[in-house]
Amino acid sequence: MKTLYLQNLRRELDATDESFAASCCKKLGIEKDAPVRIRIVRQSLDARKKNDIFYCVHAELTVTDAAAKRILKDPKWKAELLKPAEDAPFPFGAKQADGRIVVVGLGPAGLFAALKLAENGYRPLVIERGRPIEERIKDVERYWSGGIREPDPDSNVAFGEGGAGTFSDGKLTTRIRDPHIDGVLTEMIACGAPEEIAYLAKPHIGTDRLRTVVGNLRRRIEAAGGEVRFSAKLCDFRTVDGLVTAVCVEQGGQRTWEPCAALVLAIGHGARDTARMLFDRGVSMAPKAFAIGVRAEHPQSIINESQYGPMANHPRLGAAEYRLTARSGERGVYTFCMCPGGQVVASASGREQIVVNGMSNFARDGKNANAAVVVQITPDDFGTHPMDGLRYLDKLERDAFLLGGGDGTAPASTVGAFLRGEASGPSRSVAPTYRPGVRYTRLADCLPDFVAKGISDGLTAFGRQLKGYDMEDAVLTAVESRTSSPLRILRDESMQSVSHRGLYPVGEGAGYAGGIVSAAVDGMKAAEAVMRIFAPLP
Repeated sequence: MKTLYLQNLRRELDATDESFAASCCKKLGIEKDAPVRIRIVRQSLDARKKNDIFYCVHAELTVTDAAAKRILKDPKWKAELLKPAEDAPFPFGAKQADGRIVVVGLGPAGLFAALKLAENGYRPLVIERGRPIEERIKDVERYWSGGIREPDPDSNVAFGEGGAGTFSDGKLTTRIRDPHIDGVLTEMIACGAPEEIAYLAKPHIGTDRLRTVVGNLRRRIEAAGGEVRFSAKLCDFRTVDGLVTAVCVEQGGQRTWEPCAALVLAIGHGARDTARMLFDRGVSMAPKAFAIGVRAEHPQSIINESQYGPMANHPRLGAAEYRLTARSGERGVYTFCMCPGGQVVASASGREQIVVNGMSNFARDGKNANAAVVVQITPDDFGTHPMDGLRYLDKLERDAFLLGGGDGTAPASTVGAFLRGEASGPSRSVAPTYRPGVRYTRLADCLPDFVAKGISDGLTAFGRQLKGYDMEDAVLTAVESRTSSPLRILRDESMQSVSHRGLYPVGEGAGYAGGIVSAAVDGMKAAEAVMRIFAPLP
């Protein structure tokens, strides 16, 4: 038997796995009773022709040697013969660790770093300032429902088991190309994610299913010998000759010092107080570009019709997605983290902040579609000191808080009023999903002038790209300010801080990732960097 890789196989929307396999065999001239196995490697939707939408599939086909030889000779299939992968043994280090391997943060980067270490015999200590997922969900719901005026400072949309991605669409798309991606998806499937994430071109889990996956990943870490401490915060660290030797952990009002041989820092970009502590301790950092803007909400039905045309109501298509880009002068304007059938969520993590983000469940069956509409900004806009970006965002989020009325409601506007530069009245056709509520106002008053102009230019351009996007009654809610970290914790090729050996800054908070999968991959690679130095524990 031989395994071939075939690209661009057509799969009809209504095809089952069985009917698709039968269709492939028929086209390839494989007899019905012949031994054959088809594994879908990648499946994407081709909606370029609105009256002829189908799936484009890349697949691995295992067939007899004779069938493989015939298919390889036929130029129309462009088939490739796959050779079995050879796994080289991992080069574990021989040095005995003088202290524990400590992982800070239990978002994607921290989870996968800790899992890799635990399952290879290192028994890491994981500290997470927030609470376990079940408690965290209750804390967030109290804030969203208006039960408390401001979020719990240590258990909110940014902090807690799973990190910020837990309250998102659970997108697993990534622009990076890395062999670790398959490992990330495999572990997620083993912990409860749908098997289709292994092959869909645009996989997602949804916040509802992601919460189960996150909890199961943590239990895997614990079962393999790792220790997870919740409501535990990194508040300091010690060095000897530039090497990290101990960390100070604050938990229950008490501070304790733990010997530390390596510190994997996966703090997330919401942990501004920790970033400031690290800077004060001399950790090398630099400002980096990011993007800010608003969340745009449209009826999902309008997006479906614009993307799918007469096939918009086909049950296999589900809620349509989009990704749009434009220019405003020399700046890029683009949509980010689009959530089909989702909701706009309150994502503040501190006092006197309004921060918005998007979230959707696996079914994506909400009435509205939402996405960030953001404008690129650079250190030229906010300053070249490593902390200038944090100060810039602190002010931006407080301005949104004050414009929203200072009571937890978010400032909002219709698209029409925003484009005219007017104070907005309520939308007549789109009900905002943000909780605890919105206050219609002149939204540009909480945005830098160039950002307001960039959003206006973007909305106008997007209306030409996607019919209905610039509709009068679509709703904008501010402020979308946490697209990525405004700073980068500098590291070298060994993934260690350039200023502190033994410190491994990883993930979005360190400025090295841009989503769930890329952060998870970064965490796994940091764990491997540690494993190349130290031997597993006896």
